[in-house]
Amino acid sequence: MESQQIIAYGEPLETRTDPTPAPAGAEVLVRITYCGVCHSDVHLHDGSFHLGKGQDLDVRAGRKLPFTLGHEIVGIVEALGPDAKGVNVGDHRVVYPWIGCGTCPACQRGDEPFCIKPRQLGIQVNGGFSDHVIVPDARYLIAFDGIEEARAAPFACSGLTAYSALRKLGPITANDPVLIVGAGGVGMMGISFAKALFGAAPILVADIDPAKREAALAAGATTVYDPKDAASVKDLLKTYGGAAGAVDFVGADASLGFATGALRRGGRAVIVGLFGGHFEMPIVMFPMRGISIGGSYVGTLAEMQETMALARAGKIAPIPMDVRPMSAASQSLDDLRKGTVLGRVVLKA
Repeated sequence: MESQQIIAYGEPLETRTDPTPAPAGAEVLVRITYCGVCHSDVHLHDGSFHLGKGQDLDVRAGRKLPFTLGHEIVGIVEALGPDAKGVNVGDHRVVYPWIGCGTCPACQRGDEPFCIKPRQLGIQVNGGFSDHVIVPDARYLIAFDGIEEARAAPFACSGLTAYSALRKLGPITANDPVLIVGAGGVGMMGISFAKALFGAAPILVADIDPAKREAALAAGATTVYDPKDAASVKDLLKTYGGAAGAVDFVGADASLGFATGALRRGGRAVIVGLFGGHFEMPIVMFPMRGISIGGSYVGTLAEMQETMALARAGKIAPIPMDVRPMSAASQSLDDLRKGTVLGRVVLKA
């Protein structure tokens, strides 16, 4: 099989050919048709996440080079291990990549993304920037009937992450504005899922890029804001009384500052993005404003099933998508670094 692999962190990916693996036990061999490119792939390619104040989190441990990135995978079942059940050769499936050990307390309660010995595709084990991938069990293969194959791939991370984060905001009524900070690939998914989950609630979107603000309006945002404009938070508070909930799909000090500043009393902010930085707030403001801040990391297998059910029901509008050949994986990572991607890049195997 042919893969685009990390040979050295921060260096361009290289095309490498290796024997196609044969599935054993309950494993399933999937011939990849498409794989989305996520901003977390950029950080993994760099080998670190920025923590702010001159510090970085080194994430090079836990994987052996050469390594294949890519966790937004869709493809066709090509071969089954002798114990594999639940799918047939030829089935088209999207792959849930956030796979755990299956035995630790997190896995036993259904929180595989928080497994102490994770086997996440494209994170700890080889992923989707390739033409084949081994999936440990057929239960991680999910149908996407009625969805265009290339558009199914991003639901494994972009869609799932947006859905799980929005669910963490708690009950939202038609009078509860929801703020989405960052209208990149995940943020655009967030707009669609917010409309599906919260109905008539106002969906407010903040992004520094005018093109992304326009895309957000086209996707159904009620109002958009430029977070670099000092008047934006005041305008939001005056017009809507503040957001009941905010999801920060950027994860930088400035984006989280905007999100928390725009919350009404008792509001909740959920951090998803991994851009990096350092955030500070006077402790007294938490009890005085009654706000809370939490994090959200991808989503569970059960949430993936719920995500795909909404998508199959036609309740999630397509986001802008740029389909490129698999050989463009390295260039696509560079484009994400530069912030020039609108929506999602999906690589065709």
